[in-house]
Amino acid sequence: MPDMSPPTTDNWRLIKRLLRLVWRYRENSLEVISLQGALLCLGLAGLTLTGLGVDYIHYTLSESGITEQSVAYPDGKFGVTVPREWKPKVAIAAIAAAILAFALLRGLLNYAYTISLNQLVQGKLVVDLRGEVYERLQRLSFRFFDANTTGSIITRVTSDVQSVRLFMDQVVIQVFIMSVSLTIYTLYMVSLSPSLTLACLATTPILWIFTTVFSRRIQPLYGKNQKLVDRLVQKFAENLQGMQVVKAFNFGSDQQASFEKANENVFQQQRSIFWRMSLFSPTVGFLTRINVTVLLGLGGWQVINGQLPLGSGLVVFAGLLEQFSNQVNQVANVANSMQQSLIGARRVFEILDAPIEVKDAPQPIPRPSIEGKVSLRNVSFAYEVNQSVLSEINLDVPPGQCVAILGATGSGKSALMSLVPRFFDPQKGQVLIDDIDARQLKLQDLRRSIGIVFQESFLFSNTVAANIAFGHPEATQEQIEKAARIAAAHDFICALPHGYETILGENGNTLSGGQKQRLAIARAILLEPPILLLDDPTAAIDSETEEEIFTALDQAIAGRTTFLVAHRLNTLRRADTIIVMERGRIAQRGTHQELLKQQGPYRRVAHLQLADSGDFETYNAEGEFQ
Repeated sequence: MPDMSPPTTDNWRLIKRLLRLVWRYRENSLEVISLQGALLCLGLAGLTLTGLGVDYIHYTLSESGITEQSVAYPDGKFGVTVPREWKPKVAIAAIAAAILAFALLRGLLNYAYTISLNQLVQGKLVVDLRGEVYERLQRLSFRFFDANTTGSIITRVTSDVQSVRLFMDQVVIQVFIMSVSLTIYTLYMVSLSPSLTLACLATTPILWIFTTVFSRRIQPLYGKNQKLVDRLVQKFAENLQGMQVVKAFNFGSDQQASFEKANENVFQQQRSIFWRMSLFSPTVGFLTRINVTVLLGLGGWQVINGQLPLGSGLVVFAGLLEQFSNQVNQVANVANSMQQSLIGARRVFEILDAPIEVKDAPQPIPRPSIEGKVSLRNVSFAYEVNQSVLSEINLDVPPGQCVAILGATGSGKSALMSLVPRFFDPQKGQVLIDDIDARQLKLQDLRRSIGIVFQESFLFSNTVAANIAFGHPEATQEQIEKAARIAAAHDFICALPHGYETILGENGNTLSGGQKQRLAIARAILLEPPILLLDDPTAAIDSETEEEIFTALDQAIAGRTTFLVAHRLNTLRRADTIIVMERGRIAQRGTHQELLKQQGPYRRVAHLQLADSGDFETYNAEGEFQ
């Protein structure tokens, strides 16, 4: 078979890896190939019987004097012949019945082949590969998701995995079947007439070269098409997610035009591929049809001269050549599938090969029970090289203490918080949990000991109860309601149509921002973790609700080590210690009262907030804090 891909090191590496993937399913593949082998044998048997029937009819006509040419009694291939004592009608009926029986059996085997093939590629390979990709995504750090768009990731898990399965059923299995079939067909034709075989297959080397050149030129087009599809999916996903903004700014027509342009780009690229494929397939078909012309000319001359029998010779040869041409015509599909599978495999393997930056140590320290002491020793961190986010951070938080973090956007607040549950690991220094380097703890134990409320809460399309119990699915209804009460969410949940069994829309779009945040707080509290991370949890909540929540959270925070990103004074003053971040460093630290007495960023923030609120009683006559 011709080489279906450019002979580059990268492609050969991909092909070898895909072959290893196929090897996992060798038993199922062998079953599929065996069924196809049986179908091939039945097809040849039916063709041989057809040739025998034609020869027998030809012989019967000559014996009856209907034809002047004398014909020898047909001696079928592989020892298959008609007993001389049979009457012509019986013989013809027996041959026809045998052909029909083989056709029926072939139909049943073809059904079994289709079922087995689909179970192999769709029921096993696709399911397993998607599972592997999804499992890998769960273990990758946020850095990977920051570097890849949602549309690209979705496309890889869906269509690209389907492209990989093409390598198994449309390339490996098809090439194997094609190779065996072409070999058997060629040997059979040679056994009938070597000269006719050589003449009819003279165009095969030309076809080989043509397919190789075509394959090398079309692969870059598939790569570009996949990138355009990524952009289309991403634009569609962004439009859905930002529909509220689109409508608010009356930007629907512009978004429509942008989407149509992306859609048109995909269409034009696909049309370019289809145009080449539409030229390739007829060209291959034309080259194979030249063989039929040669067959009729040279083969007919051999039959007339008695060098080749009409039925078991010319008719069988014509059938073999037809099957040979059909298999050769599959070269176009194989070449097309090869390019799609290589492009898809490269994108799928990029996920499977993405480095897992945060993982368990070779021999992690199991610690199912954590007290909650958190220490940072000379911690420096950067998302990208030479783009420092945190520098030389030193911090000790005893168990049960609440630390509030204040700072402008980009000061490193969220980065500092993300190091505690090991969403990232610092490039320098240590994050210690109970005086143990967090990298030495078992990751599962560490994260089960930390409750987190993000700045933007995400809710799943499930019941309210299931969302609260997301990290603790075995929680009882009583535990769920207790967490909801602490988060000041119980009352509004009971007011929903089905209470705790109410199904939320996508990302809780039927709830207000404050309601979603309270559910997120309940979800974190339900774990009863020794460490709480609250990333500005009251940002989307009004002042009255904020007071309700923090009054309730006082109970949850008590006895737990808590990191609280906040900007409002009534939130900050609840903390035992406040640290002020500036440009990745701790600029100030102390209690609310201590920091009010110091010149610095905290005092400036407090001054602005109190002035805006009209709370001038906090100041003395000279404008200083009381």
